[in-house]
Amino acid sequence: MPDEPGDYAPTNGIRLWYRDEGRPGGEPLLLIMGLNSQLVLWPDEVVQGLGELGYRVIRFDNRDCGRSDKIAGTVPPGGGPAYHLVDLAADTVGLLDHLDIPRAHLVGASMGGMIAQLIAIHHPERAATLCSIMSTTGNPLVGLPTREAVEAVTKPTPTEREAAIDHIAEVYRVIGSRTHADAERERRRRFATESYDRGFHPRGAERQFAAILNAVDRTPRLRQLDLPTTVVHGVEDSLIDVSGGRATRDAIPRSTYLEFPDMGHDLPRVRLPELVEAIDANARSRSTVG
Repeated sequence: MPDEPGDYAPTNGIRLWYRDEGRPGGEPLLLIMGLNSQLVLWPDEVVQGLGELGYRVIRFDNRDCGRSDKIAGTVPPGGGPAYHLVDLAADTVGLLDHLDIPRAHLVGASMGGMIAQLIAIHHPERAATLCSIMSTTGNPLVGLPTREAVEAVTKPTPTEREAAIDHIAEVYRVIGSRTHADAERERRRRFATESYDRGFHPRGAERQFAAILNAVDRTPRLRQLDLPTTVVHGVEDSLIDVSGGRATRDAIPRSTYLEFPDMGHDLPRVRLPELVEAIDANARSRSTVG
């Protein structure tokens, strides 16, 4: 068993590694991270802040990432996916089943926002509220990355530890906030180091990326959602352009939109108190989780 707090949850034929934090007995709030991003990418300030507000905070590693199970095989010839985003959504619902949680507040970042959207679409009874952060709708005309961002995230990661950590930190620099680049440099390297040491698995990132590329446009189904929703995006996001967040806002009826001019494809420390406040306000708009 990994040498950190947490446990494995059997779900959908695999196991997910998760941490159950915050206030025991509080309203469940599920944090879903993105492409090749482990649960440690959720800043402790967010987890602790939400716990102090009374939430039971659950975060986990998606399949093929971190300490969760890895999927055997490779991306099929022609670039077809080994699995789909709906499978990742089913994994997540299975985690809720394992924890005997009938419904939770869903907070997803990047690919995690896509997963959260799919849970709200296909398993609406499990979603109390939705917060979609630096994500998009699946519409291929919005949320497009810059060339530099594509090159950064698709460049092979070196296998040697220090070189790999340098590479991961550089990816964070390219896609992250430019305004706060100096202030975030040390923090980004710490995230990169922990990610490498905790569960380096580049082939999993390839399979997750294939699932994103093969996802259908969720816009028509997002228009049918009926739950409190907050959408958060940064203007400096080079991996998922801010148009993706704006399209998500426009698609989901009565959604609240929070746009940070100084946020990239990251969660800069200076913005974390406002992020926690926005998640809490959205969750409190539906205060009873049954």
